[in-house]
Formats: sequence, C-alpha cells, structure tokens
Amino acid sequence: MTQPTQQTDNQARRLLTDMLDAALAVAQPDRCLRDYLPEPVKGRTLVIGAGKASAAMARALEQHWPGDLEGLVVTRYGYAVPCERIEILEAAHPVPDQAGLDAAKRILDRVKGLTEDDQVIMLISGGGSALLPLPAEGISLEDKQSISQALLKSGATISEMNTVRRHLSAIKGGRLAAACHPAKVVNLLISDVPGDDPANIASGPTVGDATTCSDALAIVDHYDIHLPQRIRSGLESGWFESVDPDDPRLSRVETHLVATPQKSLEAAAEVARKAGVTPMILGDSLEGEARDVGKVMAGIARQVRHYGQPVTPPCVLLSGGETTVTVRGDGNGGRNVEYLLSLATALAGQVDTWALAADTDGVDGAAEIAGAVVSPSTLERAFGLGINPLESLANNDGHGFFQALGDSVVTGPTLTNVNDFRVVLVL
Repeated sequence: MTQPTQQTDNQARRLLTDMLDAALAVAQPDRCLRDYLPEPVKGRTLVIGAGKASAAMARALEQHWPGDLEGLVVTRYGYAVPCERIEILEAAHPVPDQAGLDAAKRILDRVKGLTEDDQVIMLISGGGSALLPLPAEGISLEDKQSISQALLKSGATISEMNTVRRHLSAIKGGRLAAACHPAKVVNLLISDVPGDDPANIASGPTVGDATTCSDALAIVDHYDIHLPQRIRSGLESGWFESVDPDDPRLSRVETHLVATPQKSLEAAAEVARKAGVTPMILGDSLEGEARDVGKVMAGIARQVRHYGQPVTPPCVLLSGGETTVTVRGDGNGGRNVEYLLSLATALAGQVDTWALAADTDGVDGAAEIAGAVVSPSTLERAFGLGINPLESLANNDGHGFFQALGDSVVTGPTLTNVNDFRVVLVL
C-alpha cells in the first residue's frame, strides 16, 4: 500500500492542528466573555469561579468591567493567570486535594451576608467539580478522593459522575447559588459536557439539580462503586439531597453559555472550508467507550474513502463530546489517545486518512498531553519500533504508544475547556 508523500503528510498534519487552534481560539475567555457581562448594580459585585478556565475568565472580566470588583476563583495547578482585583487559587484535578477543599470553604464563606442590592458573577468551567471538593456532612475528603478515582476508572459517563458528585457535596448541585440568596447571581459558563447541561458543568454548583439521591445510588450500584455505609445511608434516606431547580433561593439566578463545543467545531469547520476541504460536523456530544467510538469513526472514514458517502473527499469529519475509558491495563491512559489507537487499528493504514483528537484543556486523562495525531503510516512505524498497537490498546497505553512515535499533541495549559475535539481528514 503506497503511503502519502512527506509533503502531503506535513500538509495534512498542519490542517489538523490549524483546526484545533481555531477551536481553542474561539473558546478563549478574552474573546467570548465580554458579550455576556451584566450591568453593574447598586451594591457589591462579587466574582466567584471554579474550573480550568476560571482564572482566564477572571482576567477577561477584569479587563472589561467598568466598575468596582472583588472576588475569588480556583483553578487547576498551572492554570493561574495574574489578576489585580480577583484572587486566584490553585488546586488539584482530576482527583481533589486539600487545597481544593480549603478553596471551596473560602468561597462559601465569601458569599455570606449578601443583600438584594448585590450581585455575584459566577465563572464556571469544566474541572470545577474536582476543584470544589467540599464534602457533605459526614463525608471526608478521603471518601471523595476514593469515590472520584473509582468513578474515573469505571467507565461512567461525565453526567453519571456528576450526578454522584452533586449528592455528596456541600457546595455543588445548586448549593453555592442558594448560599448567595438574596443577591442576584449571573452564571457565565464554558461548557465541557455533552448537551451543555449547566447542571453537569462543574457538577452545577450554581444551578438547580433535577436528579435525586436515588439516581446517585443507582449509578454507584450499577458500576459497583464501594461506598462506606454512612454514605450509602445518607443517599438512601435522602439526607444528601441537592437543591431543586424550583427552590425560591434560585429565583434570581440567570445563566449564559459563553463558549460551547459546538461553537468550537464550527470554527474548525470554517478553517477546513477555507482550505478547500468539506467539513461535516457529526455531533458535539458523542459519548461511549473511547475504543468503540474509534471503531465507529473508522467505519465512517472507510465509507467516505471508498464510496464518497456521506460526504465526498477531500473532507473532514468533526465531532466533540466526552468518551469514557474502562481501565483494565496499567498504561498511562487518556480517552483521546485510546480513541485514536482504536481508530488506527481499525483503519489498518487506510491511505489518505489522518486524524487528531485532543482534550481542549490540554490534559488528556492524567497526562500533561492534550492528545495525538494518527496518519496512514502510524501502524507501520509502530511495528518498526517493535510496538504492537493491539497490546498497547489492551493495556490502556495510548499515551505511551503515541509518545514513542513522536505523534503526541502538547498544547500546555489552554486556559479553556470545551470538551474533546476530534477530527478525521480524508483526502
């Protein structure tokens, strides 16, 4: 099978990275936040935030806010940016730590005593759930860490994980918004979740929660997550119930999505059009096991390559969402690289087909790597290095596989988070 020329390979890779850059650029807080800022009020304006993009959101807010401002936000280690009036804290993600617990306590304390004349601007983005690990009464930080790690390895969807998190928290599931009552609350959200449901962005600390303790219990039982008896009893009794969307304390809450996965996919599609390549957006909320999604996407790419359906080459297949990985091996993981490794093995070196997948926050799994690139030569080069792709996939070692090939995508902290970005290029 004839491989593409080096020039063609370089051009394909450049187009893929240009599309990723466009997807990230349109979701940058300094670009997307200003159109959603509320008017100043008679009283205080307090800024509270949590998430991987929250510090960059705070800086953008400071730059465009016309009046007095104060506040406190928490972001992931390494994602802080300098602000003048808003204090920036850092904590661990994806498994919470003591710094996150201390930050959550300070945030709840900061919103005490507000009046009807005050307003709170909430800057919430993906990652905020782990960064606000304030457990409900009777639950320890160690409990939260253990349950979080188990959920991350279980294959549970982000929606399922957040349902559990909301019901074990003293700050999520609308509790932070309720604590701000009677002040006005303006939520400015960067979505990293399939469907853009505000209740699932950072586990919804500032919006009501329609799920119940029974829902959370059903999820942990389905994935066989061990719970200490005191926590199970709290869920069974409804003691850990979250704040209902109709709770009167939430009557002055308004919510705006300032950046979403769909907007980023559309920005990438425009880059493809300008390059003379037809874009097709398959969806912004594709979920499922990463390796299964990889097989499905490979099937679509084969259909395009051989039959010109559902779109004629040259084209790109764009998708977003958040896949899951059920960890069985001891590799260093990453859902985007697991998806790509599965895609590569299913394509089996299909000529004129490349792919890129990356987490838009710059961190795929626990590695400081955003994702990777697949080319027609991926499998051939791997075997040349003595690496068996199927063995790497079975061991959940996507990052190890692509690092060995030099095909990792490293962005560093992107200061935003609009979920996973996936593109397949068929020339």
